[in-house]
Amino acid sequence: MDDLQRRQFLRLSTCGGVVFASALFPSRGIRAAAEVEDFHFVQLSDLHWGYAGPENPDARGTLPKAIAAVNALDVAPDFIVFTGDLTHTTDDPLERRKRLGEVRAMTGDLKVKALRFMPGEHDASLDAGRAFTEFFGPTHHTFDHKGVHFIVLDNVSDPAARLGDAQLAWLADDLRRQPADARIVVFTHRPLFDLYPQWDWATRDGQRAIDLLATRPDVAVFYGHIHQEHHRMTGPVAHHSAMSLMFALPAPGSQPRRTPLPWDPAQPYKGLGWREVDAQPGKAQYALTGMPIVRG
Repeated sequence: MDDLQRRQFLRLSTCGGVVFASALFPSRGIRAAAEVEDFHFVQLSDLHWGYAGPENPDARGTLPKAIAAVNALDVAPDFIVFTGDLTHTTDDPLERRKRLGEVRAMTGDLKVKALRFMPGEHDASLDAGRAFTEFFGPTHHTFDHKGVHFIVLDNVSDPAARLGDAQLAWLADDLRRQPADARIVVFTHRPLFDLYPQWDWATRDGQRAIDLLATRPDVAVFYGHIHQEHHRMTGPVAHHSAMSLMFALPAPGSQPRRTPLPWDPAQPYKGLGWREVDAQPGKAQYALTGMPIVRG
């Protein structure tokens, strides 16, 4: 990506709402457009089901509102991905499973049945992902869809915020199996790069994953965890975070502690939402559309 493209991308990235990320995938090694199809998917993150606090007096309403909004889309997404923290943390393993079961039941109301789930540290760090796996399957896996190779990484089951040697070896092997011009999209919960380690906004061995991904020309990473939209380039790899459905968090380092932003009765649901991702693999373009939670 040349300097002009980078400046255009970063300027658009700060606007909020829709981000036309034509520079997300540089046009290197583009396959014929006939080999791929355009599509779109929905990303929901940080549901924190089971949370109760003044930062969201509608804690049991935001997920149903998001489900209803997704079901009402004019064009159904190809799939829906949940990028972690499906539930709010609890030391009680029975309560953890109860909350995970409730999320599974509620998301069953989505009209789109192609659902992809991954854990957050609230779901998995206290039991190495065992309860999550019982309800939603493996904590890391891959899948392919219309010309794009998707990789789901787990940087939360280890309470030390590491991917670990075994998973990194698995990632390296998976990348070796892909064509040289493969388009790669990664889903993860924590940011892979050091956004603000003081607030646990980092993956301790994430740079090793970035180094592997950077060997490919077209890579984008979608993550959650920080409860706000944020965009960062690490070399050729683009990283994009999503808003939470439960409460917003402050900008990195903007206040002494990482405490949720207070609920504003004059602007309810401010900073909460989900997003659509429109993919044009044949043109190496993506567009991100933020969808706020609204009254209803």
